[in-house]
Amino acid sequence: MSTLDVAAGRAFFMDLQQRIMAAVVGIDGKAPVSDAWTKPPGEMLQGDGLTMILEDGAVFERAGCGFSHVRGPKLPPSATQHRPELAGAPFEAMGVSLVFHPRNPYAPTVHMNVRMIMAKPETGEPVAWFGGGMDLTPVYGFEEDAVHFHAQCQKALAPFGADKYPRFKTWCDEYFFLKHRGEPRGIGGVFFDDFNELGMQRSFEMLQSVADHFLPAYEPIVRRRKDTPYGERERDFQLYRRGRYVEFNLVWDRGTHFGLQSGGRTESILLSMPLHCSWSYRREDPPDSPEGRLLRDFLIGRDWV
Repeated sequence: MSTLDVAAGRAFFMDLQQRIMAAVVGIDGKAPVSDAWTKPPGEMLQGDGLTMILEDGAVFERAGCGFSHVRGPKLPPSATQHRPELAGAPFEAMGVSLVFHPRNPYAPTVHMNVRMIMAKPETGEPVAWFGGGMDLTPVYGFEEDAVHFHAQCQKALAPFGADKYPRFKTWCDEYFFLKHRGEPRGIGGVFFDDFNELGMQRSFEMLQSVADHFLPAYEPIVRRRKDTPYGERERDFQLYRRGRYVEFNLVWDRGTHFGLQSGGRTESILLSMPLHCSWSYRREDPPDSPEGRLLRDFLIGRDWV
């Protein structure tokens, strides 16, 4: 990958972060903290990034969006499990990752990540691949929200082949799954990884389209739900469901593992964690209760569009 391509990727990701956080401020009204960072020479990784995070806002209890651009002498194991021929190769990686945890239990948590990784093996040409996607994690499910979110995901991928949405939707359902619980994390979206089958330029354009459809997918939902009345019962269930989110991120998420294994910045890697969460021993909600409907009607791998 040429220097020009790296510069174009960096420019896109930095602009994406600013656009998304401007929308967050428009919804919430509170300005985020901007924390620029660098990894100096001598550490495992070198590079820089910008973490933007809003906490204790009127709408978002925690909304973090991070840009990073790092270089390292050796790809970590989480990045080469599908590409063993690149084990030990120097690499460069950049991208944007976000998780928004709304205050209102009726407004869903959302995650998006878009990234590109470049590696230079000892023999052969440099290799670049792309990954990411977005997914929705409601506490109380609404069919119209799920349909809207998935319709935007489908729209983002339509120009790149009719196979992409159903394929990446299934990939998302399989990836964001708590194997130790036998339970999906949310109602999914789309997810892809180690992707370069359309060629470098077209694959990057696909990634850009997914990123550019994030706000149209999520903003109408959070605006629709942010002022819904709720009480202690809904808040208790929200904190309990957030515990599942934490479990997935720490136990199964490849992005978290990549960042920690490669010596990344811990504060930025863990910006996906909620401000508050809880666990309950063997909690069971009646299937016909508002809480039980989440497992009964939404966390079942449905086709929404």
